[in-house]
Amino acid sequence: MGTDWRSLDALVPPLLETLRRVLSGLPAERELDALLRRCRTATSAQRRALAESVFNVALWRRRLAWCVEDDAPASLWFVFLVGSGLTSTEAAQLARLPQPRPLRDGEPEPLALRWSTPDWLAEVAVHELGEDAESFLKALSVPGPVTLRANALRTSRNSLVQQLHAEGRTAEPCAWATHGLHVTSPRPNLYGLAAHRDALFEVQDEGSQLLGELLEAREGESVLDLCSGAGGKTLQLAAAVGASGRVHAFDVNGERLDRLQRRAERARVHHVCIHRGALPPDLRVDRVLVDAPCSELGALRRGPDARFRMDPSTFNGWPPLQLQLLEQGLQHLGPGGRLVYATCTVRREENEAVAEAFEARHAHLRRMLPPWATPFAHAGFFRALPHRHGTDGFFAASWELPQSS
Repeated sequence: MGTDWRSLDALVPPLLETLRRVLSGLPAERELDALLRRCRTATSAQRRALAESVFNVALWRRRLAWCVEDDAPASLWFVFLVGSGLTSTEAAQLARLPQPRPLRDGEPEPLALRWSTPDWLAEVAVHELGEDAESFLKALSVPGPVTLRANALRTSRNSLVQQLHAEGRTAEPCAWATHGLHVTSPRPNLYGLAAHRDALFEVQDEGSQLLGELLEAREGESVLDLCSGAGGKTLQLAAAVGASGRVHAFDVNGERLDRLQRRAERARVHHVCIHRGALPPDLRVDRVLVDAPCSELGALRRGPDARFRMDPSTFNGWPPLQLQLLEQGLQHLGPGGRLVYATCTVRREENEAVAEAFEARHAHLRRMLPPWATPFAHAGFFRALPHRHGTDGFFAASWELPQSS
């Protein structure tokens, strides 16, 4: 059943105000939450229509503005409504326009307008991906799937599928990640499930899971997650090394470490050691993951308006920090260990250039990729892309440290 846009008639004023705030640069998800709180009596159908309106106008603002030659919230929503099946007269009345607006026919020629991105993002895509640029931008305009990682400490992927089915949800195995599942139920409300309360899964993109798998951590080993954040990969690595192993988690953001601690407790994971302030100088581990902070261009399909809130002038600050983090990670890697550097961006300056600069300092490191990563191999590095692999966009470099003589 299609969306009943006319049901929004009484909610148009707060909706247009929300669109104005989003278009001025405020986060769409946060503003939508505030709108839904103000519209507490809205039906589920109305709430769905509000969400579709906010997210689609937030994402497609440049394409919509090209169609109507105006960027006012009411005009953009009018174009969206016409594209969603209303007549021009119906859309104008609902959007509180005095009359229907004339619309352009055809497709905008510039790539940035066609896929509603800032000009700089289209330029980056063309520079980094060449003839794949349009496919990449198109993939960023489609929401990514909801992907789970079965908690191997408590269940198997097949058992999780059965558990989810018993709770009225459907899922299918990911193409690449060993423990990954794509949820196929619409609006699944996963956090209310007994499977979630029992810590049988974590929500984690398939590409993110593959970064963790690049370490190939084994039972009983020790791992350092140097930029652990809220701990998605930390918990994945904890499952890989098992209760006889140890995962050391470090992040400069204490609030994220608090979230990691809560997630670890919920998941009944007791072999994660959270380090606050500094790592012990004498810490040596078998595997190190440096999932470095970056420009995050590979994850833009996760937020409809994130591309418009980015400041590309800040991107040049990432490579020096990324190189510094690699040096820090190497200090804690034991002989024969593996170091993985990862980002969720497509910019060479943050990916290959950083990895090659690091290699130039440490010629004794051996770059490698495990055989299973062959479909993602690109010039000796790992690269996953939404239009090719169905994942968020990720880059990784993997090295092994020789055994001491």
